Amino acid sequence: MPRNGLALAVALGVAVPALAGTLEGVTLPDEVSAGGKTLVLNGLGLREATILKVNVYVAGLYLPAKSSDPDAILKPELPKQIVMKFVRNVGKEKLAEAWSEGFAKNAPGAGGAVSAGLERLNAAMADVKSDDTIVLTYLPESGTSVVVKGKDAATIPGGDFARVLFSIWLGPNPPNVGLRDGMLARTPAR
Repeated sequence: MPRNGLALAVALGVAVPALAGTLEGVTLPDEVSAGGKTLVLNGLGLREATILKVNVYVAGLYLPAKSSDPDAILKPELPKQIVMKFVRNVGKEKLAEAWSEGFAKNAPGAGGAVSAGLERLNAAMADVKSDDTIVLTYLPESGTSVVVKGKDAATIPGGDFARVLFSIWLGPNPPNVGLRDGMLARTPAR
């Protein structure tokens, strides 16, 4: 919309569509609100599975400010959100298996609260279909909220749990490198 058109729309109270990021036909908003904080879309990545590179979901990473530094993003004082929009059906058993595999690859030997949190995460899963979402939001004051298909499924306390959970995508062993690089805005979205 031209600048004068935008000013006119605002003056008339006409809704102006929010900017958004798009990848593989999935569009996510440029901003979300979480716990009274505004988080901006950092980047989008595509989860591909198997050697056939089957598309599973598009993930958007939201942060208070854009960053391509996974170590800074994983710090426990930083709020963050990952939105996974599925492009194929996935059973809850496969989701739980993927969480467990991601934890094992990115935090071998993690115990205690992290293991208990993983059990709660796995128990919160449900079968998802194409167009369903899973939203993981970490707020330092309250822990990680898990929303599956628009319904609150669990809240898991602890910065250590959140660090391991978000390292699934941002750590040294993501499900696929393109997914991590897209979420960190290291590669352009397709």
